[in-house]
Amino acid sequence: YMTRLLDARTSQNASIANSISIPITILSAPGLFGQVGLNVPGATGPIRTQLSGTVACQLPLLPTATTITITIVRGTALTDPIIYSSSEALNINLLGPQLFTFTASDFNVPPPASGLLIYTAFIGSNVLGTVRVGPESFNAIAYSG
Repeated sequence: YMTRLLDARTSQNASIANSISIPITILSAPGLFGQVGLNVPGATGPIRTQLSGTVACQLPLLPTATTITITIVRGTALTDPIIYSSSEALNINLLGPQLFTFTASDFNVPPPASGLLIYTAFIGSNVLGTVRVGPESFNAIAYSG
């Protein structure tokens, strides 16, 4: 089989730096920052998905040791299969925006019966007061064959 592009989607919440101000919730209840639905009814075998994104965060007004966690699931809820997770500490000496970028893969995904393959990206912080400031985007491309 030849590799076949099935679909590509983007969830673009903020294109420009400092264009939003959305509080980041704590890790036990992370907030959604991107979601894409890939149309894959033409998959001729297992699906390979490549995902990427970026999120800009800023420390709380009273800077404290802060760790940001990004989690991507195949589905719509945190209880769905996690296909990517990463945590990184914000630089406590940098008061401006700090950019997080990621690349993830989901390999040998069975074609969904509905023909729609959904991925959702969540972000959480270990402390309250951390803010998403933009830019932020979440992208996905699905292949089969």
